[in-house]
Amino acid sequence: MLQDLFSKVKLRTSSYERPRRQGKMEIPKDLMYKCPRCGKVIFMEEFVQSNKVCPYCEYHARLTAQERIHLVVDNFTLLKYDKGMKSQNPIQFEGYPEKLYYLHRKTGLRDAIITGECTIMGQRCCIGVMDTRFMMASMGSVVGEKVTRLFERATEKKLPVVLFTASGGARMQEGILSLMQMAKTAGAVARHSRAGLLYITVLTDPTTGGVTASFASLGDIILAEPKTLIGFAGRRVIEGTIKQRLPEDFQSAEFALQHGFVDRIVPRDQLRRTIGQLLRLHSQTSGKEADQ
Repeated sequence: MLQDLFSKVKLRTSSYERPRRQGKMEIPKDLMYKCPRCGKVIFMEEFVQSNKVCPYCEYHARLTAQERIHLVVDNFTLLKYDKGMKSQNPIQFEGYPEKLYYLHRKTGLRDAIITGECTIMGQRCCIGVMDTRFMMASMGSVVGEKVTRLFERATEKKLPVVLFTASGGARMQEGILSLMQMAKTAGAVARHSRAGLLYITVLTDPTTGGVTASFASLGDIILAEPKTLIGFAGRRVIEGTIKQRLPEDFQSAEFALQHGFVDRIVPRDQLRRTIGQLLRLHSQTSGKEADQ
């Protein structure tokens, strides 16, 4: 008797839950965004419309190169340089060609930087934008060559350079060739500087390693987004070397600003206007010097 009772209850429960299970609404994975800093959840559409800045704690999430270009560059003005350039495998590193092919299919990029010529708020300039989706924007021979050619073209055309940096450092899959890019890019920046031309660096999260030790640190004006990680070696490596505890905000944009490494921290929604004003000011100053 008890067995019959339980079987009837089970039948009723299953018949009641079946329609609910069938009518259960699937929630898309990209519907919501959870901020990794404050833990608050917001709609992804709202997050994207705010240029991927958390409205609660102002956390600046990473942007792709195309998103960065769309944010800063005047519409339909970008002329890309060296679009077909791609890395080889100079030291025959196992699996490296396959990794490059996979990332090209995934991101649409040939390597970790897009370079070109454009206008920002009507001011003509050369621009470079690094993309962390491609091997953490590590600097190999292609990144170094594209940055070098960017400055060489800017020097030839007498144009300022705006470069958005974001990198995990040198690309070890290319061995010593990746480290050689530091000197090569620094030399191109020096020639551009000797021509009396403006170079604006915008440090975005993260800017580390060989990129920090070369062209990222050589700007005439160095801007940074809030809370950007800026450094060369990692915190643990430095603490292990000097046998001292580092400040909590060490290698942040705010720490760099306090110690004179960064000129100004600029929120993302103000970047376009700030860069445009700097380019306009420089062009007016250059014009007066030419007249004299």
